[in-house]
Amino acid sequence: MNEEHIEIAVDKFEDEGVVQLLEEHLSDMHANSPPGSVHALDIDALRAPSITFWCARVQGRALGCIALKELNAREAEIKSMRTTVLSRGKGIASLLLNHLLAEAGQRGYQRLYLETGSMDFFKPAHALYEKFGFRYRGPFGTYAEDPNSLFMELRL
Repeated sequence: MNEEHIEIAVDKFEDEGVVQLLEEHLSDMHANSPPGSVHALDIDALRAPSITFWCARVQGRALGCIALKELNAREAEIKSMRTTVLSRGKGIASLLLNHLLAEAGQRGYQRLYLETGSMDFFKPAHALYEKFGFRYRGPFGTYAEDPNSLFMELRL
């Protein structure tokens, strides 16, 4: 996919493509994680003032999304990382993650955290985060130890 035509911008959930992407995300999380181990946010939760949500688009069509939730002045959590099925393997997730990392640096965050599933379905996400330098750790914030979750951290 030609990167110069991809636009990453803050999104306000006003287009069907983004809504569908997030609905697919929640559906997959519930299909691949047991009840009580799904930590994905719905659209209403993503509208919280502490969260910035970005969408990657080409010619107005949603390709993927990512969100950054401020935990405090030095720490934030990555939420809602997702690409469309047709966009997978084309570098969209890396573009989104690079965009988020640049923004986190500008905001002065010192650490980024994330929670993801431990099942095989999530292995591509594990590989992506490992490639960017994230390291495994125990639960953070309000998360509890859960065999269905993996927790990661990146020091900026």
